[in-house]
Amino acid sequence: MSFPLLTATAVLPAVGAVATAAVPAARRTAAKWLALLVSLATLVLAIVVMVRFDPGGARYQLTESHAWISDFGVRYELGVDGIAVVLIALTALLMPFIILAGWNDADPLETGSKRWRPTQGFFALILAVEAMVIISFEATDVFLFYIFFEAMLIPMYFLIGGFGDRAHAQGEKAASTQRSYAAVKFLLYNLVGGLIMLAAVIGLYTVAGNFSLAEIAQARANGTLHMATSTERWLFLGFFFAFAVKAPLWPLHTWLPNAMQESTAPVAVLITAVVDKVGTFAMLRFCLQLFPEASKWATPTILVLALISIIYGALLAVGQRDIKRLVAYASISHFGFIILGIFAMTSQGQSGATLYMVNHGISTAALMLVAGFLISRRGSRLIADYGGVQKVAPVLAGTFLIGGLATLSLPGLAPFVSEFLVLVGTFTRYPAIGIIATFGIVLAALYTLVLYQRTMTGPVKPAVSAMPDLKARELLVVTPLIVLLIFLGVYPKPVTDIVNPAVKQTMSDVHKTDPKPAVEAAK
Repeated sequence: MSFPLLTATAVLPAVGAVATAAVPAARRTAAKWLALLVSLATLVLAIVVMVRFDPGGARYQLTESHAWISDFGVRYELGVDGIAVVLIALTALLMPFIILAGWNDADPLETGSKRWRPTQGFFALILAVEAMVIISFEATDVFLFYIFFEAMLIPMYFLIGGFGDRAHAQGEKAASTQRSYAAVKFLLYNLVGGLIMLAAVIGLYTVAGNFSLAEIAQARANGTLHMATSTERWLFLGFFFAFAVKAPLWPLHTWLPNAMQESTAPVAVLITAVVDKVGTFAMLRFCLQLFPEASKWATPTILVLALISIIYGALLAVGQRDIKRLVAYASISHFGFIILGIFAMTSQGQSGATLYMVNHGISTAALMLVAGFLISRRGSRLIADYGGVQKVAPVLAGTFLIGGLATLSLPGLAPFVSEFLVLVGTFTRYPAIGIIATFGIVLAALYTLVLYQRTMTGPVKPAVSAMPDLKARELLVVTPLIVLLIFLGVYPKPVTDIVNPAVKQTMSDVHKTDPKPAVEAAK
């Protein structure tokens, strides 16, 4: 039997989570180092997965299949296509930076406290989320995917509710109340989506007789599995609703601003750069592959919802007074672009959407983590409490600017390429929607540059006059992310070469081809 590489990539952080939680209370530093080493080892395995994956080979590679609950047709089946490979790599890449950025975020406020182990719990929960996200990207059994799609809510609930942001103007009691509200709202929204999806999963089994993604898709392609039109549409809606909550798509997005506002900056990155990507990934893997006709039927409505997300998220970001809420609404706008690219049903749109998932993860991590460093120094999330920071902390201001410019998709930085592909892919099939979506870019420039102007330029406010610049650990977090933003902005080919064959397969699933140009190129 060959080495189960995919299982190892998911199990390693799970084992690391248990080991980190078991570290004695007084050994907080040891727990941190253990979590960091486990995340780095997981990154190595993710790189091995990427190296061993052949973009020109079979659709699902490095597959594993074992009997699990045979009476109900449930199997332990794993496999990765090009889209899953790059998202596993993104998840494994961001985890060491999330851990380093949150190095001191969960330490007890009481010096020398040995009564509780918040540090061990914090890092153990982060590793647990990593394990569940990775196996969600790998699962090719629908029931197996559903289990971890839902299970990741548990550690995320405790990360939001138990380890919230300490920069709260209304005191610890109010902060605790707000954290609890954000955590419960996150859990309820996603649980409702998950329960509706569970009904759809059961319905799919009733129709197909098993949960194997590959077998169901093959049976549908061969014509040996027939679904009534109404049945396929109801099942599609059950799956899509859960993924739209996770994504988050308007109007199911309202849990995200609260969750990001009340979380520590590393956990906010974990939410929007890692966990939320499971929703958009699942739209590509499950909605389009299992329910191709229903996907085409729902496309006009979904495109309108995605367009509303783009404009609505950007407009609300412009008016925010809280730095974290601004980034949250900006992310809602960006997820609108991703969903727009997926359901434009063009190869450029879907390639751009997948690339956007990667680039958004990196750019949001860079901006939010630097914002977290800024907030921890001043002790406030309010934009009005800052001013003139670039004069006292120029490196912090410079990295904040690059993260912001990436957020507005400046040419030369990674998000520009993906946003361009999404807009081109949308315009070729739906020109009116493509034109309106471009206004999201204008609004992104507005909220990003206004944020930088109000926090970093102008007279130095007394409260920031002694603010220290980025330290070595913080530079170690931010510098690689900025390098990646520039590298993928100039040379995205390593990612697109892996993604494009998988996108062609997805286009084939829904029986779509790219529209022919209205004007033929001159010979």
